[in-house]
Amino acid sequence: IKIEKELSSLYKRMFEPLHVPPELFQRLTGQFCNIQTLKTGQAYAAEDKTSVDDRLSILLKGKMKVSYRGHFLHNIYPCAFIDSPEFRSTQMNRGEKFQVTIIADDNCKFLCWSRERLTYFLESEPFLYEIFKYLIGKDITNKLYSLNDPTLNDKASKKIDRQPSLCSQLSVMQMRNSMASTSDSEEGLQMFLRGTSSASSLRPGRTSPYLRTSAKMKPIEESVEDDVFEAPSADKLELQRLP
Repeated sequence: IKIEKELSSLYKRMFEPLHVPPELFQRLTGQFCNIQTLKTGQAYAAEDKTSVDDRLSILLKGKMKVSYRGHFLHNIYPCAFIDSPEFRSTQMNRGEKFQVTIIADDNCKFLCWSRERLTYFLESEPFLYEIFKYLIGKDITNKLYSLNDPTLNDKASKKIDRQPSLCSQLSVMQMRNSMASTSDSEEGLQMFLRGTSSASSLRPGRTSPYLRTSAKMKPIEESVEDDVFEAPSADKLELQRLP
């Protein structure tokens, strides 16, 4: 099965490493979605105006800039979701507006799904549902690192990988607004992480290891292939049994 030229790099970078068959990828991208473009300076979303309920998009070409009340937050590069935090947050709260403005910094091309139809499709495809859950969680985590280090470029962002459990209860308002409310991005990240941990289901007195940060947080390099679907080895199981 031949994948469209415009989507081949997206498939090879995001979906093929997670063992998504080409025919399933074609079904995902061949219906209820289309490729759209924005010229430099045009807006994908305007804060407090654009609804977050309508779509979910992945940038294919170009670069986008995310800001809050004129304060720069981070860039979005190809093969990254444009609105993953909003998609995650509105799974719990519908009718929200974007809390950030997203502008095309170059001439951009992106793949755009109808959110409602995509949701129905993923409900009928449990494997793809888990793939999207993982990819969106990972993408949000990458954006957190970008907020912590606004100079992070596309090459460096490819090396970032964390467990998506950090984002299990993300609120886009907490995440992006806490970063915009202070000129100190490290302090903003700490504020967000503290807020998220207080809302988690952890028992009092315990802190998730995914919410602990240091003043010198650095991205973790990802391996050639994600191991999210690999069965744990016998050695790992043995270690888990040790007190």
